[in-house]
Amino acid sequence: MAKMCQYAVVDLEMCRVPRGERRKVFGRASELIQIGAVLLGDSLEMVDSFMTYVQPEFGAIDDYIEKLTGIRHKDVAKAPFAKEALDAFLSWLPEDAKIVSWSDNDLRQIKAEIEGKGYELPEMEPYFDSWIDCQVIFGEKMHSERCYRLSEALNFADIDYLDGEHDALVDAKNTAMLFAKMEREPVLKLSPYLVEEETHLFNP
Repeated sequence: MAKMCQYAVVDLEMCRVPRGERRKVFGRASELIQIGAVLLGDSLEMVDSFMTYVQPEFGAIDDYIEKLTGIRHKDVAKAPFAKEALDAFLSWLPEDAKIVSWSDNDLRQIKAEIEGKGYELPEMEPYFDSWIDCQVIFGEKMHSERCYRLSEALNFADIDYLDGEHDALVDAKNTAMLFAKMEREPVLKLSPYLVEEETHLFNP
């Protein structure tokens, strides 16, 4: 039976690509190490999930990235490279889904992986055209030009979110909860305390 869904909420984690020859070959400052995503059904409930680690070809997981994400070298050592990981993601992704992410960083990273490594993935093109930036929508709901962090937005929206920031699947689930709430609420219900605090901080 075909999966009925409206949106696929995705999050990526990256490592840093060192300067020098490897940087020149790939031409990018970061490289994919994890893909996490969830599907939202017709009622905006989570109906399925996807997660894979990705083995970097040019970058490496240093102490900073390991501490930030919890991802270790052994997690990616036998993981698929980006092409195989993206193929698996596409196989999981329904053709009619629109991809949602927090900011456009994930969109730009996937494009960088495809272009920088010379992949042929024409199946991704339709998703690029309909990609939804959840951060922009939240800013519009807040009537603000600030670039909110996901954790800030979740607190403002008064969402009881999952712990584990910078795990791709956790961040995808948290983004999905926020996106679903914004879709359901034309006027987003916010935490009164945090709204008052923000008004004081940015409009003294």
